[in-house]
Amino acid sequence: MYSENYCVELGTRSVLEISGLDSVKLLQGLVSNDVESVSAENSIYAALLTPQGKFLYDFFIVQGDENTVLLDCEWSHLKEILMKLKIYKLRSEVNLRDASDDHKILVGFGEKILKLLDLPKRPGATRSYRGGHVMVDPRHELMGVRIILPSSSTVSERSLKPGTVESYQRMRIGLGIPDATYDLEQNKTILLEAGFDELNGISWDKGCYMGQELTARTKYRGLIKKRLMPCKVVGPAILPGTPIIFDERNVGEIRSVAGDLAMALLKIASVKDSNARKETFTANESSIIPIQPNWMKF
Repeated sequence: MYSENYCVELGTRSVLEISGLDSVKLLQGLVSNDVESVSAENSIYAALLTPQGKFLYDFFIVQGDENTVLLDCEWSHLKEILMKLKIYKLRSEVNLRDASDDHKILVGFGEKILKLLDLPKRPGATRSYRGGHVMVDPRHELMGVRIILPSSSTVSERSLKPGTVESYQRMRIGLGIPDATYDLEQNKTILLEAGFDELNGISWDKGCYMGQELTARTKYRGLIKKRLMPCKVVGPAILPGTPIIFDERNVGEIRSVAGDLAMALLKIASVKDSNARKETFTANESSIIPIQPNWMKF
């Protein structure tokens, strides 16, 4: 965690606006989290799955004006998400709009960022801010805050220094928080492999949603065999996609990388074997040392 407080705009994120009397009802039947819990004081993290329970898109859901919610989503996927929602909209009283030009997404991070922005240490806690919204990252409070602002607004706290996307990504990987853009595979990743349970991305009692059956079955039958987790890289720099070897077998793959830290998809059994035998993984000429964050449960 950084001792100073930083703020950086995420140019790869954008906003999809969903309005109308049925906006919450539409999302409630589709996404992994409880959209009915979204309010002016609470935002959530959620995913849209295939009917077979495989990951498609993730986003943060924030309450906008009356009967309006905002989706903080990956800019490159916005049009795909919009088209998916149009398919399921049918005759619902819902309006979908690409609001990219109206908003910008920023993140703030640092040891005292929540105190500076007058927010409690509760993931998802939200308040209005300079014509937009600021929320404690719904996944984990150590990730700092996410800010949705009108395009013309600025963050003016003097103690917030300009940060870099690289420093933010390094913090994220160090905490073991997956970024769907780099770490998850569409039509393949299962939410529990990516920590969605521990990171507040799934509601287990909201009722049915698309892909809910497989998600519930993998949890209650303990079917998860792989996990995304942070690793220390000792040796030459490695690239995303590099295979990870243990005991002469391919047991995983490097996903996102930030200097000597990387997010990797690893077989849980191999991690346990590595710990028991005090042996490390390798990726090309580098040693890979898995780190299990306090929040992560196998």
